[in-house]
Amino acid sequence: MSILAQKTILKPILIDGIGIHTGKKVKLKILPGSPNSGIVFKRVDLKLNNLIYPIYNNVSDTTLCTTISNEHDVKVSTIEHLMGAFYGLGVDNAIIEIDQQEVPILDGSAKIFIDKILESGLSVSDTPIKIIKINNFVKIEEGDKFISIDKSNVTSDIDFEIKYKNELINVQKNKVNILEDNLKDIFDSRTFCLYEDIELLNKMGLGKGGSLENAIVIKNKSILNKDGLRNKLEFVNHKILDCMGDLFLSGYKIIGSVKCSQGGHKLTNKLLRKVFEDKTNFSLIEIKGKQLPHNFTNFEKLKSIA
Repeated sequence: MSILAQKTILKPILIDGIGIHTGKKVKLKILPGSPNSGIVFKRVDLKLNNLIYPIYNNVSDTTLCTTISNEHDVKVSTIEHLMGAFYGLGVDNAIIEIDQQEVPILDGSAKIFIDKILESGLSVSDTPIKIIKINNFVKIEEGDKFISIDKSNVTSDIDFEIKYKNELINVQKNKVNILEDNLKDIFDSRTFCLYEDIELLNKMGLGKGGSLENAIVIKNKSILNKDGLRNKLEFVNHKILDCMGDLFLSGYKIIGSVKCSQGGHKLTNKLLRKVFEDKTNFSLIEIKGKQLPHNFTNFEKLKSIA
């Protein structure tokens, strides 16, 4: 099995759940995709104009989730956890059929997506993978928040920091190498909110499907979920999961080093738009064994981009 070839799922995956913001029941089916087809969402509740491609310039809203739209204003929202699972497992091609406008939140993490994909198995094609290689340093700043990306030899890493006034969260930092590290804690980490923000979410018409079953809720110095946290850095790890999913809206895996402080869906999307507005910032490369750097001998590092 070539780890440098494009992958899709082996068997169809069926998932039922609710949308965390719409509160509506949703059925989602993941189907195998052909080489070079990429990821595509299909709104099966609509007969026409129902394909939406998860690409950075199709992002139409970044309020508390990532929403993509096509030219007919057909939308799919909260795609970031599923896209993060695809990124981490190296799924290049898939068709996602969905009967509502929001991907189910499940337990608030990517864990169930990961489990279902691994249960399905992966099908490896004969088609080489393609990657985006970052050539120039690019940075987006908004006040004290920032996200940047810089060139890297053969790594894809994310260095993330969050800062909250809440004493329990406070400041958390973590750095992961997507190609080399065990990402279980990233995949398992759930979305979270402060108890005092719930009323505001409801006034915005969001969070209608939120509960302690699919989100961590923090009140003062306490976690309201009876089982507590899944890992000690769960808050920042979830932000890394979101970042992974949003970065995959480049259309490819990215070889580069990302640093972020207090960022989110909006900043990550702005970063991708700035990267791709200048063709000198990146190279699209088809990866074959003979094209690897002469000093690169550990093929295991490429598992998650194959």
